[in-house]
Amino acid sequence: MARITLSLVFICSFIVFMSECQKIQEDRQVPRKFPEGFIFGAATASYQVEGGWDADGKAESIWDYYSHKNPELIADLTNGDIANDSYNQYKRDIEMLRELGLDFYRFSISWPRLLPTSFPDKINEAGVQYYNNLIDELVKYNIQPMVTLYHWDLPQKLQNMGGWTNPHIIDWFTDYAKIAFDKFGDRVKYWITINQPMSVCHSGYGEATKAPGIKSPGQAEYICSKNLLLAHAKAFRLYDEIYRPIQNGNISITIHSFWDEPETEDDIQIANDSLQFMLGHYAYPIFSETGGFPKVMIEKIAAKSQEQGFSRSRLPDLTTEEIEMIRGSSDFLGLNFYTSRIIRKNNNEIKYPEPSYFDDVNAIDYQPADWIEEASEIFKVTPWGFRKILMWIKAEYNNPPIIITENGFSSRGGLNDTDRVDFYRSYLDAMLDAIDEGANVIGYTTWSLMDNFEWTKGYTERFGLYEVNYESPARTRTPRKSAFVYKEIVRSRTLDLKYEPDTSLMNIDKGY
Repeated sequence: MARITLSLVFICSFIVFMSECQKIQEDRQVPRKFPEGFIFGAATASYQVEGGWDADGKAESIWDYYSHKNPELIADLTNGDIANDSYNQYKRDIEMLRELGLDFYRFSISWPRLLPTSFPDKINEAGVQYYNNLIDELVKYNIQPMVTLYHWDLPQKLQNMGGWTNPHIIDWFTDYAKIAFDKFGDRVKYWITINQPMSVCHSGYGEATKAPGIKSPGQAEYICSKNLLLAHAKAFRLYDEIYRPIQNGNISITIHSFWDEPETEDDIQIANDSLQFMLGHYAYPIFSETGGFPKVMIEKIAAKSQEQGFSRSRLPDLTTEEIEMIRGSSDFLGLNFYTSRIIRKNNNEIKYPEPSYFDDVNAIDYQPADWIEEASEIFKVTPWGFRKILMWIKAEYNNPPIIITENGFSSRGGLNDTDRVDFYRSYLDAMLDAIDEGANVIGYTTWSLMDNFEWTKGYTERFGLYEVNYESPARTRTPRKSAFVYKEIVRSRTLDLKYEPDTSLMNIDKGY
């Protein structure tokens, strides 16, 4: 039945896409209200903003090691050693959240800052104090902390032991999560275990495009995915059984995905397959009724592995007990969404490396040149895809609660960021369309609160509502036009496409 529903979703999606492909948003005359109780926030991540990379007992992370050892892998040869100096300037960060009137702040804890040996034998009290100060300041101003336990800054010591390909990391991560629950759980009601698991595994252990830079496509990345799902589930079960009764919070995982639009009706199946390999790889084991990896992944990877001479599938098996531990291990679905792609069958047009994720999927994806561009070459503005992926999740996983944990627009800088304003309006408009059609979206998080270190892009791409001056020792933060527009959306709980902020309040003459 799920398969039939899915096909109908794609068929309807294809028909709508063909008739309205370039339609960014409707010209709505009436402002649109957000649902009662809907929550708004902004996000950052520890390595991207904190700085203080070796301050007060913090140990080395894989991003410290990666950016120091191979600076040429970062677009502008920079790193996160100082970043936004949030380690010292967290009160200014919270002041910005107050200026925006936000309900919550999504930030992450640095594992090597909290546990410098990577293990609970030594807890760094300076690290505990930093996060206590941050959380207490948020609570003081009635801003909910939404804490991500892992946003890519694994202790380098654990990477030297195999990182996410070592099955012992399931226990290592659970031990780390326990310390965080013990130290901060009395005030934290929203936990996210792991951010973008596909980026961790595919980019970190498959294609080597992010730290730790291990290139083992179609092999280590799948081992990583199993261990990561089990680590998430074990931390969830720990919280559910021990901490939820006394702390009364929620815990989930954040998964990212593109929307894959079939090029023709003949490509509906391959578009679905591609979504299952990307979003379904991590969502299906948790949110489906049956659990386990998606059937198409199991079948395709097993067949390819046999053809390639492997004695077993490169996708590790999950035992019955493991499937049950992972299934249902989230209180909501955290979704990071930015852009969409067109997908078609690969009819021997491209020969992908074997083995590899790309060969296993065996599709061709692209973004038309006339789609609106951002600073990032992989992100183009596709609000219609936002609505479609939300409706796909609704159909595929029986309409789970969804919090949009990241959504944002990249630029090269400047305060008069009308293009970012247009982005947010069009995406929020599409999200409201999905809510009107029954999608259970309960919260929205902008990426990001301020400019930050954007991984291998360094500081060349800017996502912030606030511009950060990296030439200033104070790392001065200045609100962009988009900050004023987002503030009004949050204040009024209304999307008004015609609203224009008072430009006298903005220093947009500094804009590019």
